[in-house]
Amino acid sequence: MGNTKQQKPNTKALPTPKKRLAGVSYSSGNGDNAWVLRDEPVTAPQARHPFDFEERTAVFGESIIRFSKRIPRGPGNDRLINQIVGSGTSVGANFCEANDCVSKKDFRYTAKRCLKEAKETRFFLRMIAASEPSLAEEARRLYREAAELIRILATMCRK
Repeated sequence: MGNTKQQKPNTKALPTPKKRLAGVSYSSGNGDNAWVLRDEPVTAPQARHPFDFEERTAVFGESIIRFSKRIPRGPGNDRLINQIVGSGTSVGANFCEANDCVSKKDFRYTAKRCLKEAKETRFFLRMIAASEPSLAEEARRLYREAAELIRILATMCRK
């Protein structure tokens, strides 16, 4: 048959990671980190460009998703929830696509789509604040971020 003798696990066989991985921490809502998504090793702080718009739009989409989970479900709010999650996450998705464009004209067209999605998100944040006054302060914070994204994207489209 074969050797059925069990071996001790070799703890020295696996190398220990020397670099900590950078990533995005996601909390389960009660303050502790439930899991962390990591995709690249941490390098020196000055080695990374200080302004990463793709990361900023991803964080914005994540904030929209977390915000939408606090909106009470109901016939009026369900439509608002679907709209804001769709448009809020599309800003980052479309910008990722814009970064892969082959021409300046293609980039501008895709960036304009991002701009439209950001404006739509800003509109639905206003509607949610009107629908749920208890969430108005957080909606206002996200509204300001959407307005900043709109200004940045509008500048990209003009250049």
